[in-house]
Amino acid sequence: MVIERTYRGVSAAERTAQRRRQLLDATLDIWGDASRPKVTMTGVCQHAGLTERYFYESFTHLDEALLAVLEEIAEEIELRTIAALAESGGDPSDRARASIATFVQILTEDPRKGRAAIVEAAALESTRAHRSQLLRRFARMSAREARKLYGPQAWGEPEGVFAATMFVGGVAQLVASWIEGTLPATPEAIIEAAARNFAATAHA
Repeated sequence: MVIERTYRGVSAAERTAQRRRQLLDATLDIWGDASRPKVTMTGVCQHAGLTERYFYESFTHLDEALLAVLEEIAEEIELRTIAALAESGGDPSDRARASIATFVQILTEDPRKGRAAIVEAAALESTRAHRSQLLRRFARMSAREARKLYGPQAWGEPEGVFAATMFVGGVAQLVASWIEGTLPATPEAIIEAAARNFAATAHA
């Protein structure tokens, strides 16, 4: 039988989880900051104040940490946008706007998340495929929610997925352009444009 030791009231499993959290936060800090050098395992460890030994305690290689950061951002987007849709009132367009606003705000209020998930993940071969997979996941979610909002008026298959894929990809590109400073707009303007586009294309 293995006895788990505690240190100052913190179990070994809790310490491991804390170190993993430090490493994920450090990965996001570096990956999501254009002014920082290229993200590396050594740089992540230094930023987290941990040795490489502890990196390998949680991850087998840097790509695994990058993918974990991507997945955390995706889960936050999914949970918060669905909650915003459920909690909002008004007609379908108002409810959709609340969900879209949450999506854009997550990626712009903390630009690290937007840069990592939308810009940098597309630049790395190791994360590009997962980024594309996440965009398809959000497109399916968008099509599903459109059917809930608009009922019989919503596009069926495959038109609904086509429309949702173009919508999600377009919003992602707007956010990426804003993050890179090539789009002279505010996040609020992006939200309004995206909400109008969704209302116009999510149903027949």
